[in-house]
Amino acid sequence: MSAERVARHLPGIRGFSLGLAVLTAEVLVLGLHLASSSASYTDPFALAYPFVWVNAALLGVWFADVPDADGRRRLAAGAVAGGYLLVLAYFGGVLSPGYGLVGGADTASPGWYVSSGLPPGYGPAAVYESALATVVLVPYKLVGYATLAYLVYGTVVDAARTGVAGVLGLLSCVSCSWPVLAALVSGVAGSGSAVAAATMDQSLGLSTVVFVVTVALLAWRPTFG
Repeated sequence: MSAERVARHLPGIRGFSLGLAVLTAEVLVLGLHLASSSASYTDPFALAYPFVWVNAALLGVWFADVPDADGRRRLAAGAVAGGYLLVLAYFGGVLSPGYGLVGGADTASPGWYVSSGLPPGYGPAAVYESALATVVLVPYKLVGYATLAYLVYGTVVDAARTGVAGVLGLLSCVSCSWPVLAALVSGVAGSGSAVAAATMDQSLGLSTVVFVVTVALLAWRPTFG
């Protein structure tokens, strides 16, 4: 990312005002939750992790440049980004096998339910359970994983634009695999009944650091200039 590119994306007074408004709203939402909740939190940093994810995602999308491309390249980049999103969803606990595939009760009724009472960003978490699949929609993960997929899309388009050297650079993009490895290490996976325990684990600190670094690298894309 050149100095000219950074300068081009720096927000003006309106942008700074909007950013300040977002941060103020986040503080108010978190304060209202703490004031109305009877739960006690042993790790106060865990309450901030979702906001770090969301803010990093917004900044990553703001600073990222997605080059123009023809329809064929856009389709190819979309396919890669979609596959990457599915991998993140699986290893990040958003998508997992249903009760029918893991030896659960065959008589359970599929459907959606909402896991309420979670801190802002972790909830409200919408959960879908069926015999084939379990889907856990945690707000900060939806924003984070969608952002990573978008940035990977831009990276693939950029790599295709730069030719063979860019494609080889994409294949060696170690940072793209960091969020998947972090999800495996931190163990943020499980069924809908384990949403609260999984999302409040202290190992989310590792996932948060990896996410922020990955967003920064994919938005910067030093490999492709």
